[in-house]
Amino acid sequence: MTWLVTGGAGYIGAHIVAAMQEAGESVVAFDDLSTGDATRIPDAPLVRGSILDPAGVARALHRHRIDGIVHVAAKKQVEESVRRPLYYYQQNVEGLRILLEEARDVGVESFVFSSSAAVYGAPDVDVVREDTPCAPVNPYGTTKLIGEQMVADVAAATGLRFANLRYFNVAGTAAPELTDRGVSNLVPMVFQRLTERMPPHIFGDDYPTPDGTCIRDFVHVSDIASAHVTAARGLREGRVTALTANVGRGQGVSVREMVDTIRAVTGTAGEHWAEPVVEARRPGDPARVVASASVIEEALGWRARWNVEDMVSSAWDGWLRSGHARRMVVSA
Repeated sequence: MTWLVTGGAGYIGAHIVAAMQEAGESVVAFDDLSTGDATRIPDAPLVRGSILDPAGVARALHRHRIDGIVHVAAKKQVEESVRRPLYYYQQNVEGLRILLEEARDVGVESFVFSSSAAVYGAPDVDVVREDTPCAPVNPYGTTKLIGEQMVADVAAATGLRFANLRYFNVAGTAAPELTDRGVSNLVPMVFQRLTERMPPHIFGDDYPTPDGTCIRDFVHVSDIASAHVTAARGLREGRVTALTANVGRGQGVSVREMVDTIRAVTGTAGEHWAEPVVEARRPGDPARVVASASVIEEALGWRARWNVEDMVSSAWDGWLRSGHARRMVVSA
């Protein structure tokens, strides 16, 4: 069986490609390289193409005899989705529709959809379960919820086996060459500020949480990758046929706590200039979102392995090895 990983040259996608290869799966990466990097995929076939191009998707599926798809390609910045909702609907919804249509036409049997905790919106619960009502508070989350329903509807009509994986806040790296090079996620965002010898930003400290900052369930990207491998194998083997599951650690960490951990790991905890500065809230950010991951554990035996310190330490090592931190000077 051969799997196509869309967005396979991106930060998360490349980790999934590497994990699937390590598990002995046949895999092909598909990426338009708008944000992905071909150097992240040294040992797997890489098809450059857009999921918005039906002919290009069809060629890739036919040429590589694809039996299963892991769909990671998407736009994912919450704040940008609030400013550019139609762009997000085009990229995330129309792109998925085209991919599903072409997958149906060639008889793809299994489909893993990378969804998001953003489908829940701002749930008023301590722990989010899969039956927690979905009420997205930003267009990004809405596109993911629509995507889940599209996948389920196609499965009902065609017999497609599927897994919708709602993963939470991703951090860390498995190898320096796979490091998150963007600065839209919290950890690299703080790294970037510290690298430039500037204080990190915290967006809002007036949320109804113990320290006033948002609480999130941070999960190592290696755990995210292993969850996709586990789901793909479960679909292929028929152990699951229709799964919607959270992927997280089940432990909440506030943004301020995460920034403190980052400062400790980077050696800037005692630096006055590295004290975080509080900015206004960002549109669309819920106060607390923490996962229950019992469904995927019960269905497939998957559990997260890595803790917050592992995430930050691995990400910082990757950041240093990639040359990002050469300008940072920390006083003795």
